[in-house]
Amino acid sequence: MVQILVISITGFASCLKGVTEASRRRSREAIQSSKLCSNKTKACRAHVTKNSLKSGLFGLVYTFETETRAIMVSHKEFVDAGKKPGLQVWRIENLDLKPVPKALHGSFFTGDAYLLLFTTSAPSYNIHMWLGDECSQDESGAVAIFSTQLDDFLGGGPVQYRELQNAESNTFLGYFKSGIKYQKGGVASGFQHVVTNDMNVKRLLHIKGRRAIRATEVEMSWGSFNKGDCFIVDLGKDIYQWCGSECNRFERLKASGVGIDIRDNERNGRAKLHMVEEGEEPAAIIEALGPKSTIAPSTPDDEKVDTSNRKKGALYMISDNSGSMKVSAVSPSSPFKQAMLSPEECFILDNGVDNNIFVWKGPKANSAERKAAMSVGQQFIKDKGYSNKTQIQVLPAGGETTLFKQFFSDWRDKDETTGPSKAYTIGRIAKVDQVPFDASSLHSNKAMAAQHGMVDDGKGKIQIWRVEGERVPVDPSLYGHFYGGDCYLILYSYRLSGREQHIIYTWQGLKCTQDELAASAFLTVKLDDSMGGSPVQVRVTQGQEPPHLMSLFQGKPMIIHSGGTSRKGGQSTTGSTRLFHIRQSSSRATRAVEVSVCASNLNTNDVFVLKSPSALYVWRGVGASDEELAASKHVVAFLGGNAQSVSEGSEPADFWAALGGKKGYQTSKSLQNTVKAPRLFGCSNKTGRLTVEEVPGDFNQSDLAIDDVMLLDTWEQIFLWVGNDANAEERTGAPKIAKEYVDTDPSGRKGLPITTIKQGAEPPTFTGWFQAWDPKMWEMNPLDRIRARFQA
Repeated sequence: MVQILVISITGFASCLKGVTEASRRRSREAIQSSKLCSNKTKACRAHVTKNSLKSGLFGLVYTFETETRAIMVSHKEFVDAGKKPGLQVWRIENLDLKPVPKALHGSFFTGDAYLLLFTTSAPSYNIHMWLGDECSQDESGAVAIFSTQLDDFLGGGPVQYRELQNAESNTFLGYFKSGIKYQKGGVASGFQHVVTNDMNVKRLLHIKGRRAIRATEVEMSWGSFNKGDCFIVDLGKDIYQWCGSECNRFERLKASGVGIDIRDNERNGRAKLHMVEEGEEPAAIIEALGPKSTIAPSTPDDEKVDTSNRKKGALYMISDNSGSMKVSAVSPSSPFKQAMLSPEECFILDNGVDNNIFVWKGPKANSAERKAAMSVGQQFIKDKGYSNKTQIQVLPAGGETTLFKQFFSDWRDKDETTGPSKAYTIGRIAKVDQVPFDASSLHSNKAMAAQHGMVDDGKGKIQIWRVEGERVPVDPSLYGHFYGGDCYLILYSYRLSGREQHIIYTWQGLKCTQDELAASAFLTVKLDDSMGGSPVQVRVTQGQEPPHLMSLFQGKPMIIHSGGTSRKGGQSTTGSTRLFHIRQSSSRATRAVEVSVCASNLNTNDVFVLKSPSALYVWRGVGASDEELAASKHVVAFLGGNAQSVSEGSEPADFWAALGGKKGYQTSKSLQNTVKAPRLFGCSNKTGRLTVEEVPGDFNQSDLAIDDVMLLDTWEQIFLWVGNDANAEERTGAPKIAKEYVDTDPSGRKGLPITTIKQGAEPPTFTGWFQAWDPKMWEMNPLDRIRARFQA
């Protein structure tokens, strides 16, 4: 017989009064071993004993039978969970959930555990359980259970993260753009999250990080200071930002954000902010800290991201077929194929060398495997001997993160099948909307310009040189033809907002010599210098041409020959049979690329021109556009002869014979990649060595550090933004890092265009990735701007 037991929600601890310690231990062990599996009814099931029920677990509602039976659990705090976009934060207090006031989001006691839910407008969900360095085993166990309950309550669709103090994921850090604050103590010490106007505060916060900002409460003494960092001396009604003599401008800016956040949120705007330089401390600081002692020298950051999670991963399958959870190897290194992820199983993607473990839950995997995902990930970390700071992401099918998908060379999201005339715009939470290309609005719609890679409609002035040890002008009648054995410099000039702008495209053929490659780089720099260093530089590898370069030939396709040269008398003999693949970009520019003569290279979405010794064919796939067919006329005119039109499905035997026989080819509807969320990295040697660190969360223009080189990855191309105050090592080292970044991509992408941009000369293809770009931002000293906010 089924009975119902309702227990008032008064907290776990109060329910445990009078229960023996042995009973309480059995209760915790029973629940923690259960992991509370999903039943898709916004509740969850666990198997516990009668003894554990007597303990009044978590003050929830339970349904049970006799002996060991399934229990239905739903916490009152979940009623409003995920109902609207934004962040919700709870702290574990007496093994129960207590909400943290919104004004105090981003402040964490190091002795506590927290549960966070971030909801997007889609909606989609991220669940984070944060563990302070000094939180108890009971608290970490409780937050793990609540995390699983919340996952089940939301239908099993959220992505789950385990976050550890000082080793949080970029996703987590991105919620707190003004930084996160670590405070000493916790629930056990009587510290509460309360918004108050209490001015009797006295604490010292150490500010670390240039991109991900952490403010850690340290001992209130001069011994905590060093010359290389910023500190917040918080005295309640007065908040002092102390700047070491060796800290740089960007670090000062970020530390100011922490001070402003404390004033506006923790003090409700009633405190005063002051900026203090080392050696100019006011009497209030001396009174609070005592007589000033010698300040320690700057110290390098202990943990820096060198390769930005680009290292190789390994793939493992989780199975309980033998009665216990087993982990077996699937593939030793990335890139992987998406087909390796069987929907009937769960998998671990091991990127432990970069302190990341991903657990993927197959939609048809059994409940035991799915509910054990987090615990199996934790055991995997122990078995591998990885750092206890290793992050774990638990991902449901359909909720895969960018960091996870980058390890797969052929990843396709569900329903990712769009026509070639469509592109996307980035939303606030990596949500995408379709934006059709319209050349007339390029200058006014910077987001469209960025996503289509177009600074204008390509009708400006163009000059092309071939690299032959020096720049040799190309005959204008051959503009648009590029040979794989050559390197070319293309100078494009156009007007934007009344000013003349320039782009230098450096096109490098796949069959050119090493000397030509080196000469092309040298001549690009020489041309750039001759124009005052103002042009935007874009390095292009054959086959990776950006849409704007393709658009320069006004109605004609860009024709790329697999090899050979356009030099007079230097042409190599072409093959007797040639095949050109014609495709239109989202910006409506077309490109004809010579490919190997084989039927497997055909594609139902495109047009192909096939020339054999005895015939000339124009083959049109079912999904090809009229513009692609029109572009084929230019290829036919170049090849010479009368072309025979061939429609897919009605090919003559001679057509297949010229291709070496009929073979299978791409016949599915067009699969065009959606725009993935762009990523921004800073390249800096402020620590004494050149390092790369990602900017967490939704970046903005203020994240561009003018004393660094920044790397913006938009997935179709790489931008290097050079700040005016970047030093020589950063300027010379960043391009090498960019090339390595692309060449070591786990997904296997290589040869992307790398565009170098100088501060103050940003084209719309770059600025369009930033919301509300302000071209006058750097006309005022950023520190002066932030000081103005101190007086707000």
